[in-house]
Amino acid sequence: MTDTPDSTAAADIASLSFEAAMGELETIVRRLESGDVSLEESVALYERGHALRGHCEARLAAAQARIEQVSLGADGRPTGTTPFGES
Repeated sequence: MTDTPDSTAAADIASLSFEAAMGELETIVRRLESGDVSLEESVALYERGHALRGHCEARLAAAQARIEQVSLGADGRPTGTTPFGES
């Protein structure tokens, strides 16, 4: 079985850190905003950007879950801190 371009790209994205994925996403946005890419390349960049955004959202959700887990005591009750994102 051979890798398809989509599966290769997905594996590539999955191996990126949050910071690397955000950096690439920012580069893609700048290229799309410049208007200096063909329609076909714009679509390909948009697709990769969409996949990168999803990867970043998943990494953030995982980090939030870890922070909230650390904020709970052994009995599962909050230790006096608030969940991530709440004031």
